Amino acid sequence: MPYTTPTTPEEIRDFVSNFQKTRIFLTAFELNLFSVLSDYKKASAEVAKEIKASEHGTDRLMNSLVALGFLTKENNLFGNTALSRDYFCDDKPAFISGLMHSVNQWDTWSTLTEAVKAGTTVAKRKRGINEREKGWLFSFIDAMHNRAQKQAPDIVRHIDMKGVSKVLDIGGGSGAYAMAFANSGENISATVFDLPNVVELSKKYVADAGLWNKIDFVKGDYHLNDFPLGYDIVFLSAIVHINSFEENMRLIEKCAASLNKCGRIIIQDHIMDNDRTRPIAGAIFALNMLVGTEKGDTYTESEIGEWFKKAGLKDFLRVEASFGNSLIMASK
Repeated sequence: MPYTTPTTPEEIRDFVSNFQKTRIFLTAFELNLFSVLSDYKKASAEVAKEIKASEHGTDRLMNSLVALGFLTKENNLFGNTALSRDYFCDDKPAFISGLMHSVNQWDTWSTLTEAVKAGTTVAKRKRGINEREKGWLFSFIDAMHNRAQKQAPDIVRHIDMKGVSKVLDIGGGSGAYAMAFANSGENISATVFDLPNVVELSKKYVADAGLWNKIDFVKGDYHLNDFPLGYDIVFLSAIVHINSFEENMRLIEKCAASLNKCGRIIIQDHIMDNDRTRPIAGAIFALNMLVGTEKGDTYTESEIGEWFKKAGLKDFLRVEASFGNSLIMASK
């Protein structure tokens, strides 16, 4: 749905205050409130004990969730709506666990003013200090997996796989795209390249999908380590926006060295117009990179073309895929 800019004072006030509704929901999700309710109806005092919160605060939070349509209330007993029960309870098959990533993003986006002044992230993650921070990596990978597993098969269908037998997925995360490539042909295998702690998570997702025999793993840092050789496609999904322009220049050269003759590098990311105001999702995502990374940004098609040319690649092609995704590729 196209974005509509608010134009009246009332619309502007509503636009500005929408953060309050988001924060109400994220607090409930962070406290595991929906899962505590599950299929039952409970008084707010009972829920407060289970989530280790004050009775007063829990009651007011739950009342607001009723007002927003996420909970029901009858005779002072609260329950999940069908939507909340299906998607926000951790014992249900459709549980959207990746929403914890949005909880973590709230913290970094709260530093936007300071980040704009500094020109880089000012948020410091102290992973390992408490359980919430220990779960940051899993929340991030799981959020990416929930999105990618829906999109990946369709994205791969936009790619000509004729003559492809080996795919290298740089920063492959959960392995969702590696799995989609492996499923696209009987004789196609894929390699997930990622950091050691991420690869341990990748292996679990791949094992659950029953694709252990078609996907292998290489542990490493794509800034520091060389890549294995002999690939027909090197795929980078949601990777280049993490890095500076210069870091991506070097990264694409390393990817090109891993390609077979006529092999392709394929980038999936926000690809901006030259004045960087469209697409709107990419313009906003550039700020997400500002608050959350040291050097990340979103890049234009011409900037990506510079990386390809420097790496000696040719036959540039851009494909507009589904889900608002753009693919841009070039051949060795």
